[in-house]
Amino acid sequence: MIELVKSFSQEVKDEISKQLSPARHCRLAELSAMLSLGGHLTRQDSRRILRFTTENIAVARKYFTLIRKTFNISMDISIKTYSNRKSNKIFSILVRDEENIDRILKGVKISTDTLSEASKGRNAVFNKSSNLVVQNVCCKRAFIRGAFITSGSMSDPKKAYHLEIVLAEMDKAQQLQEIIGTFSIDAKIVTRKKNYVVYIKEGAQIVDLLNVMEAHVALMNLENVRILKDVRNNVNRQVNCEAANISKTVAAATKQIEDIIYIRDTIGFTNLAEGLEDVARLRVEHPEASLKELGTMLIPSIGKSGVNHRLRKLSMIADHIREHKEEKIHDN
Repeated sequence: MIELVKSFSQEVKDEISKQLSPARHCRLAELSAMLSLGGHLTRQDSRRILRFTTENIAVARKYFTLIRKTFNISMDISIKTYSNRKSNKIFSILVRDEENIDRILKGVKISTDTLSEASKGRNAVFNKSSNLVVQNVCCKRAFIRGAFITSGSMSDPKKAYHLEIVLAEMDKAQQLQEIIGTFSIDAKIVTRKKNYVVYIKEGAQIVDLLNVMEAHVALMNLENVRILKDVRNNVNRQVNCEAANISKTVAAATKQIEDIIYIRDTIGFTNLAEGLEDVARLRVEHPEASLKELGTMLIPSIGKSGVNHRLRKLSMIADHIREHKEEKIHDN
């Protein structure tokens, strides 16, 4: 039997689908978001039908539970199977009773203007939710949760930080952006084909939004990934820094040895001051030694800065010899 691996996005939806607020006003706010983004009215045999459709069984279960707990009404469930689609099942939850439909729409504060389309025999997609359902902070949390579970997705944080919610109308996208903004989270809007995408790409702000939606397990998993990434990046920066320092040290030591050998082959070490001669000999004999190690080999020993000072003087002497030699060549 093949075990299906859930995406991080699916794990988030599975977690928040189990969140059920004890407060009726929060359940109404979440339902309002779900119906605004995934519901519509249709007509069958001269009667209206309230339909909510999704490809995700966790989303269907959440919607069904919210309707049952909030309004205590009966619903029909339809499942269609497709063999030529990535998501091979479509779940539809239908409310057929006219009075129950009115109760739901009144409760979630969905504009009744959309009813006119259904009365003409066409599907009616709902307008944006009324701000009356998101007056409380807790209701704003529930609304965002309903929007994400219906139309949201999230990238695997091991690959990239990206959370988005896709909406069909700009006014719905702007409303959601504003509600998210009340939690000091800077969501952006971009147009993609005929849709409007509210998205967040900054890891810390995605963590904040998961906290807003009360997806605490997903939040901890994301934080673990962020910590591992930070540690890995810090190690890489440190390794790169050390490698750069080693390269500089090697380059400097190579230049020092070249200058010392040039001095030896032109004027010889005996013409150098005693302190410079000792450092020159040690540098050639121990090319791999650090400045500190060279200093401890001297009698008496000197510090790192003292060794560096003498090596700079040797380089200046070598440069002076080269310049003097070039002047002689030009004079001849």
